[in-house]
Amino acid sequence: MINKLRKKFIAAAIAAVFLVLLVLIGSINLLNYRSLVSDADGTLQILAENRGSFPRQMFREQDKPSEPQPPPAIERNDGPFDARRGGSGELAYQSRYFSAWFADDGSLSRINLDNLASLTEEDAAALAENIYASGRERGFSGGYRYCRADCDGETMLLFLNCERELSTFRGFLYASVGISLAGTLAVFLLLLLLSGRIVRPIAESYEKQKRFITDAGHELKTPITIIRADADVLQSELDGENEWITDIRRQTNRLAELTSDLIYLSKMEEENASLQMQDLSLSELVDETAQSFQALARAKGRSFSSSVVPDLRANGDEKALAKLVSILLDNAMKYSPEGGNVELKLDQAGRNARLIVRNSTPPMEKGNADRLFERFAREDRSRNSESGGFGLGLAIAKAVTEAHRGRIRAESEDGASLTVTAELPLI
Repeated sequence: MINKLRKKFIAAAIAAVFLVLLVLIGSINLLNYRSLVSDADGTLQILAENRGSFPRQMFREQDKPSEPQPPPAIERNDGPFDARRGGSGELAYQSRYFSAWFADDGSLSRINLDNLASLTEEDAAALAENIYASGRERGFSGGYRYCRADCDGETMLLFLNCERELSTFRGFLYASVGISLAGTLAVFLLLLLLSGRIVRPIAESYEKQKRFITDAGHELKTPITIIRADADVLQSELDGENEWITDIRRQTNRLAELTSDLIYLSKMEEENASLQMQDLSLSELVDETAQSFQALARAKGRSFSSSVVPDLRANGDEKALAKLVSILLDNAMKYSPEGGNVELKLDQAGRNARLIVRNSTPPMEKGNADRLFERFAREDRSRNSESGGFGLGLAIAKAVTEAHRGRIRAESEDGASLTVTAELPLI
């Protein structure tokens, strides 16, 4: 149990660290990407508003082109060019771009590669025609950010080379992911080293609790035996039955049974439970145990049916597995109403044997009922002390199942029945 707690603690801590890093790194890279796209679209917007070239205001006087003069800018509703909106003066010298013009019939009329040297005219034409045919307004194609604009009855496609910016973005993305993974691994190693100390107080408390239950159980056996013997002596000295002695015997037997269950549960919950593991026929064991409950079902007025798939074999402790089946059937018999139904089924689910015990119950809460596996757990209306139980049966069933590397669950699908399913590994 302590090892499971330690593993769950490490898993929860790692999951929390990973989630926090995922949100942080994801947010940073998303903002970085959006900034890249925003800058590229801003540059393309300037080019689109000026027919595929930067406005003259963005060039130094000695660098302004003289012949031919650039075409007049498209009139905009936001007034003349604003250097703060258009970017710094270096933008015109840093940007590498080209433009492609298409006529109304969709034919490529001309390409301007004056500001780009990394593409041949044939490659640029092929790229432009592909984007034009797709009908997309803007996006990325390889290392180019493009946009579409209408100009003097023609369609202009602008392509801005963003390979350097994309390379920087990818480098930062890979570096941040790598650092995050390294940080997660470092946290995992630290938790692996320190988790033992963190759960040590819980482990010590749990061990003290188990030791107390075992020691107290053994200490109680002697006075219980003496009380039984004294009750027998008193009974022999009296003529006939005495209700007080009968009650003493009944409560003594109940206390002895409770003590035995607590000791057995404590042993089953140990990390290395003392089980006599052997290969056995699980089908035969379940079938034999189910047959022994036929008479009890008739006596209690329950309808009992069983279905067992033959030749299912498992590695386990025969007595412990028989106790598991007995507990589930006894639990179903006790807490089903008179005239109710009890069903047992054993089949195969993948590599596991699946033992299902279903019984009708008085109205109970729908959904997951795993709380019934807790010690002394009872359903308020249907699981009461009048049934003669202690609320330890399903707790013992869970301990036996987990000692055999299996899992068990309980649920009520309709609020009128309880289904307990135990899965055990097959061989």
